[in-house]
Amino acid sequence: MAGRAAPAAGALLCALLWAAAAAAGGGPGDNPAPGAFGHVYRGAVNISAERVYAFAYRSEPGQVDAVRVYVNSSSENLQYPVLFVVRQQKGVLSWQVPLIFRGLYQRTYNYQEVSRTLCPTEPTPETRPSDQIIFVDVASMAPFNIAYELLVTRLENFQLETNKAFNFTASPSQPQYFLYKFPQDVDSVIINVVSDAAYPCSVVSVQDIVCPVYDLDHNVEFNGVYQSMTKQAAITVQRKDFPGEQFFVVFVIKPEDYACGGSVPSSIHGNVNRTWNLQRTKNLQVTIVPSIKKSVYVQAMFFSFLGFLSFYLGSVIVAFVHYIRVQRKASAGRLSPEHGSGMMTSSHPISASTPEGSSYGAIDESSSSGGRQLSSPERRPPAGSDTDSSVEEESDFDTMPEIESDKNIIRTKVFLYLSDLSRKDRRIVSKKYKIYFWNIITIAVFYALPVIQLVITYQTMSASRSAGGVRAHNVSSEDCYQVVNVTGNQDICYYNFLCAHPLGVLSAFNNILSNVGHMMLGFLFLLIVLRRDILHRRAMEMKDIYTLDYGIPKHFGLFYAMAIALMMEGVLSACYHVCPNYSNFQFDTSFMYMIAGLCMLKLYQTRHPDINASAYSAYASFAVVISLAVLGVVFGKNDVWFWVIFSMIHVLASLALSTQIYYMGRFKIDVGMFRRAVMVLYTDCIQQCSRPMYMDRMVLLIVGNLVNWSFAIFGLVYRPRDFASYILGIFICNLLLYLAFYIIMKLRSSEKLLPIPMFCIVATAVVWAAALYFFFQTLSSWEETPAESREKNRPCILLGFFDDHDVWHFLSAAALFFSFLVLLTLDDDLDTVRRDKIPVF
Repeated sequence: MAGRAAPAAGALLCALLWAAAAAAGGGPGDNPAPGAFGHVYRGAVNISAERVYAFAYRSEPGQVDAVRVYVNSSSENLQYPVLFVVRQQKGVLSWQVPLIFRGLYQRTYNYQEVSRTLCPTEPTPETRPSDQIIFVDVASMAPFNIAYELLVTRLENFQLETNKAFNFTASPSQPQYFLYKFPQDVDSVIINVVSDAAYPCSVVSVQDIVCPVYDLDHNVEFNGVYQSMTKQAAITVQRKDFPGEQFFVVFVIKPEDYACGGSVPSSIHGNVNRTWNLQRTKNLQVTIVPSIKKSVYVQAMFFSFLGFLSFYLGSVIVAFVHYIRVQRKASAGRLSPEHGSGMMTSSHPISASTPEGSSYGAIDESSSSGGRQLSSPERRPPAGSDTDSSVEEESDFDTMPEIESDKNIIRTKVFLYLSDLSRKDRRIVSKKYKIYFWNIITIAVFYALPVIQLVITYQTMSASRSAGGVRAHNVSSEDCYQVVNVTGNQDICYYNFLCAHPLGVLSAFNNILSNVGHMMLGFLFLLIVLRRDILHRRAMEMKDIYTLDYGIPKHFGLFYAMAIALMMEGVLSACYHVCPNYSNFQFDTSFMYMIAGLCMLKLYQTRHPDINASAYSAYASFAVVISLAVLGVVFGKNDVWFWVIFSMIHVLASLALSTQIYYMGRFKIDVGMFRRAVMVLYTDCIQQCSRPMYMDRMVLLIVGNLVNWSFAIFGLVYRPRDFASYILGIFICNLLLYLAFYIIMKLRSSEKLLPIPMFCIVATAVVWAAALYFFFQTLSSWEETPAESREKNRPCILLGFFDDHDVWHFLSAAALFFSFLVLLTLDDDLDTVRRDKIPVF
């Protein structure tokens, strides 16, 4: 029975085909004819003769059938092209041969061979096969015959399969697209596309099942999401974005390579008006693999939070052990002053501790800071009074009326001790450093809130439309920053697309989650500093002599500011990674400048508490640095004049700061400073070549200036595009240089490193080394085109969720935390040493 039905159905289909072809004819010179798939038709058309072909096929239930049309014409006459019109049941597709593409500067490229995939028929719920008919019209307005070739085929491998690679070839005039359906147990997939050749430049697009399919260079950006590509591309697609649970993957070859960073062939330079016929084909391989499941998101979040909560547990254990040891010492009576290593041997500490032969700048007992502290205890401020809101500002209140007259004498001593630079009222100095904390909170609020608002509006448009849906044309002014999801252009953001896991409106949630370490460890450091501050205040209330006259003066304002800066670095780094690109990289670096600057200020403040920079001047300096960074982003690419000016500013600032450090703030920067500098150089270097008075400081400053001048020369010669990282490198190198100098001088002065700071130093070095290894595993680079940047993309390396840059986030947060602990605990060994025996360097 079935055998007799099949010939009958074939006869009926044949009759329909002949009738349709006859109905399509009727024009002068028409020769309606039924077409056969896989057969090459050759003919000629002119203004009075056109051809119509009808192709019929049967579509099985639930099957998606795709048809591809190949056409060719030997004619290069652009005035009389051959026109091809394909009519389907629900659409019309047309093009001309030669097919013309326009490039940069209105260059044109024509192709005589064109092939297009027709919009496939949608599967019907019917249980019976359905008959489909396609008409191909061939025509031309030429007054003479133009030959053509036509081939229509049915695609056998139109639907892509999961975890199965598929190879094909495409060109500008022969784009390709394929269908993919989500399996039942897959909610998200990654489309991996690779090619052995970087060029020609291509575009990979994901579009919804809507006809027509935009598969040419001039319209591929009209629908869905897309990426430019050289050797590699990857797009993550979620089932929820496609109600039909299927989509098209479109591959377009661009007529020129400038969008991917390539250059125009030398043969066509300067020939704008000529039309070129270039053979540009590219072999591609596409593989669609399932993305991670929701359980991996949960595991990654647990790993991130529990990993950094372990630091909290470790801190609690260390604090508990410290508490037990203190209680045991207290019960054994080992905290008496007689056991302190800094017990005085003279009632005149400065005179006794000043080496013989260094009488320059020596002062007697009446002006000795150490003598004043011992002989005039009534001048000491009341315990706990540093928090009194009635304390006057430094400019209005000073416990040393003669400070302005004798501080210059004190600071000219060859051998300075901490007592010489901690003469001011502790209340005043403590309040001065607390301004750092309050100012950075204000800066953080005013800086971070606009940034957070910007990045939220940047991507929230995805809630209003699916990723593959047709893009709305009427975009309100409030949505002007919702660029990524409105345009579908994934070239805007420089992700590691092989390891970019979306969550909600966030395209790379893993890059944001990995910044949680900065916030958690910043808050932990804040708690540690708060604990130390509370213990110090209790000691002050008990009038503990070790707190009042021994050790490094305890001022915690800068430590609080460092903790806030670390937390804000995590917030702003997360904001940057919402859509990392060239224009918002400063989000990620602004508080890095502050962290490096605050660390240097804290290191200097440790032994120079009276002469350290005020919060206002410090933050004003940071503002200047950030302003220079902005100018560098705008003008630092190719403008030589900017680099000349910046290098001069860099060198002069290094010299000015070096002068201030060498002379302990006694060298005034005014109009006459150049004359004084020339006189010093003449008297000390030319007239008589004398040994520098402060040899240690001179060595540090010479090395520091050589390093900074090297940076200035490097920037002037090479002009790096990543100006923000260039400035950050200057800050970090200066910080490391100063920290190394400080530790060397500390050991040289026979001071010791306790176990905790020693552990922190080792941990800092190890973790920083590991962090920098992952930092230099470049996974993307906005210094290149998006397509070139994607060549560096690599798969995830941790839990199948985090990439190398995420590991850098984790390790750098831990490294900064240990670095802060080094600064906090480095001089704990001096808590029982008198300040008039602690050298200044």
